[in-house]
Amino acid sequence: MSPPDPLLRFRSRFPILGSTTYLISNSLGAMPAEAEADLLAYARTWKTRGVRAWAETWWELAREVGDQIGTLFGAPKDTVSMHQNVTIAEAVVTSAFEFRAPRNRVVYSSMNFPSVRYLYDRFARARGAEIVEVPSPDGVTVPTEAMLAAIDERTLLVPISHVLFQSSYVQDAAAICAKAKAVGAHVVLDAFQSVGTVPVDVGALGCSFLIGGTLKWLCGGPGGAFLYVRPDLRDRLAPTLTGWMAHPEPFAFEGPPMRYTTGAYRWMNGTPAVASLYACRAGPKIVAEAGVAAIREKSVRQTARLVEAALARGFSVRAPMDPARRGGTVAVDVPHAKYVKFELLAREVIVDYRPGAGIRISPHFYTSDEECDRAVAEIDDILRTGAWRKHETVRTVVT
Repeated sequence: MSPPDPLLRFRSRFPILGSTTYLISNSLGAMPAEAEADLLAYARTWKTRGVRAWAETWWELAREVGDQIGTLFGAPKDTVSMHQNVTIAEAVVTSAFEFRAPRNRVVYSSMNFPSVRYLYDRFARARGAEIVEVPSPDGVTVPTEAMLAAIDERTLLVPISHVLFQSSYVQDAAAICAKAKAVGAHVVLDAFQSVGTVPVDVGALGCSFLIGGTLKWLCGGPGGAFLYVRPDLRDRLAPTLTGWMAHPEPFAFEGPPMRYTTGAYRWMNGTPAVASLYACRAGPKIVAEAGVAAIREKSVRQTARLVEAALARGFSVRAPMDPARRGGTVAVDVPHAKYVKFELLAREVIVDYRPGAGIRISPHFYTSDEECDRAVAEIDDILRTGAWRKHETVRTVVT
């Protein structure tokens, strides 16, 4: 029998846990009941206050939410702006730089999330960037030594994933930030797969930028991405992907040239997604209440439990074996994994599948040990009985 787990006290605050074995927080965190109340508050405000809501609540909401989320990774107040997604936030950062040789290189890994790679390949390259992509030797890890060797005096930006989305490998962000600083480059740390489950401290790391979102481990839903800019850069750089939220007098409706405000709003652009800002408040508050250090300790224990159970059944595990280098996800690669995933969903075991990784299983602070055990046992049963076969004809965009 497992010892008492104090973090399970949060389960009652996530309604979906009452009817499913929810193991997909690396893709979409469970919705807190409080988020529904916050969305109702948004609707009520819009319904009863109309346009007055901008002055009364909505205009400052992005700053308030940014400050709240920033406490989770040590960001000072007024250094975190809110955006609709990580790709836009990365584009805002990229737009603040001129890519002029000899310092025009962008160094990142082939294991970065594709959307970010698309952006740098098209947007940054069109602005004069030279892309240097560091390959993975095994589809799981990225050698730190190879990343460090690729960063030199020609490097301008280093957009890296703190935790790789496909394998959950934790990169040595501290070493990469130190090398970038030594040669005058800027790390853009994609912490989407770390903030909320792996401790992050921007002050200790010294990264120039940190980007993430509330969609996954912060249980805040889609549309709540965040961008931290280091205080010494915040008011010095001027992103060209900008808009009226970044103007010091937005309601003066001045024409160009752009004048920039100071603080986090300098990095914003057009009208924010207000409904998403309401939706993403509750999750980060609960994560802060649970404590990221405690969440990480539990995550390390439960992912080790998953690895052990999978290997005991002869399954291939596409995740780092070193707990210090493993984030919150264990990918189990089995025959017919895509169809096994569909049968797991039918059995109310909520996971996902990624090509090259397999079935991704992601326990969070609200997950019980028994749920971890069930997931592996169900995979075993589905393979043994051939229950996956009924899904062979399923065709879907979302995996």
